[in-house]
Amino acid sequence: MFEAVLFDLDGTFADTAPDLAAALNRLRADLGMAPVPPGQLRPLTSQGVRGMLKAGLAMLPSDARYVEFYDRFLHYYSQDICVETTLFPGIERLLDGLEGRCSPWGIVTNKAQRFTLPLLARLGYAKRAACVVSGDSARRAKPAAHPMQLACSLLARRPESCLYVGDDLRDIQAGRAAGMVTVAVRYGYLGDGDPIESWGADHVVDHAHQIAALAGIH
Repeated sequence: MFEAVLFDLDGTFADTAPDLAAALNRLRADLGMAPVPPGQLRPLTSQGVRGMLKAGLAMLPSDARYVEFYDRFLHYYSQDICVETTLFPGIERLLDGLEGRCSPWGIVTNKAQRFTLPLLARLGYAKRAACVVSGDSARRAKPAAHPMQLACSLLARRPESCLYVGDDLRDIQAGRAAGMVTVAVRYGYLGDGDPIESWGADHVVDHAHQIAALAGIH
């Protein structure tokens, strides 16, 4: 039985894609462009602002106005950070099960703390999480092991006793680098790279109830 379960945030714990898509479409409106269907943007949501600007504006970090649009995207997102965002099906029940047996759970995300904490607060989970590690909390973000190691330190748990759940290759790389057992979720955003089966996760699941089973919650 695992002593703790850690989650990536976007695409694993919470479905943030609708609000991120809304921010992107506000940028497009500024440029006189029609909105992009949220489903078209969804696969790249876990790649953060970089992925959204690439998918919605064909904009790369090397573009002259990239920083301007990066900042404007985050400004729009911060204004409406939790309008349509919800937990993925089964996550609430999984958390109840973990808390019912006094097993800590936490968040390890590449999302900046100034967005992570308000989002979790508005969802009602900021005080329930035993640790929250954001993209700017550790010396390096995922796929480096530093955020995972920081989470273990905050929980006072060994990495090998923790289950890390994510929907992006970087999540699995970070979890494995830290020595955790990793779970890749097929219900997440997954990106536009290699298929989920090739990421090297210890487990691949389709639903949160399968995570509960791996964590020993029935």
